[in-house]
Amino acid sequence: MALLLKVDNLVRHYTLPRESIFGPAPVVHALNGVSFGIPDGKSLGIVGESGSGKSTIARLVMALDKPTSGSVVLLGNDLHQLPKSKLRTVRRNVQMVFQDPYGSLDPRQTVARIVAEPLEVLEGVGRAEQRERVGESLAAVGLRTGDMGKYPHEFSGGQRQRIAIARALITRPRLIVADEPVSALDVSVQAQVLNLMQDLQQKFGISYLLISHDLAVVNHLCDEVCVLHRGVVVERGEARQLFTHAQHPYTQALLAAVPLAEPAPMPLT
Repeated sequence: MALLLKVDNLVRHYTLPRESIFGPAPVVHALNGVSFGIPDGKSLGIVGESGSGKSTIARLVMALDKPTSGSVVLLGNDLHQLPKSKLRTVRRNVQMVFQDPYGSLDPRQTVARIVAEPLEVLEGVGRAEQRERVGESLAAVGLRTGDMGKYPHEFSGGQRQRIAIARALITRPRLIVADEPVSALDVSVQAQVLNLMQDLQQKFGISYLLISHDLAVVNHLCDEVCVLHRGVVVERGEARQLFTHAQHPYTQALLAAVPLAEPAPMPLT
């Protein structure tokens, strides 16, 4: 199966300010040779503890940061080798859903303006077409066209994340990068948003790159999983197989750290 996204030997090092004028500048090795691929219409989850490099991968795939070395190839285009004019065109095929639905939406803008924002950087999309596509995107995520004139504060957390997903859908992308898309939501709302993402994948053939620390979320949505530890992929495999037969000690430790809904009773003494 052809790959929609191919990440090859991705390295990202950050140089920090010098601690003294005579000492060398410290370097943070955020990613060290990360490679993976996502077939068209499939989903890949990146899991790991905080500081493992998950969000760095998201920024590099979105071309919001440049790698120290390695490549990110989307639909045959190396994103970090493209001129800005070409990158703008290719970017319509990849959109992002952020973690916080409260912070990712401008409270001063209407829903119509928020959802239409990605279209404003594309040439040849008139006002009438923008409004039509905003209505289509809102309907796809279960909201009404009458919500266009409202503001973010008039919606619940789950509805705000639906608005964020509608904004990601507006350019009809092939890939959506979702960075902890449900971690800021109540547990009862998380399942609704995850089911929505699954429905949209089946309807539009979207691929997802899901960044999460929640193994249950990844297992629910993803076909494959990469386990990231200190900037290195230590284990990769089919989601259900990996979560039931983890081989690497770090993956086993992550699974062991998941709290149980009904812990075993304490023995009587």
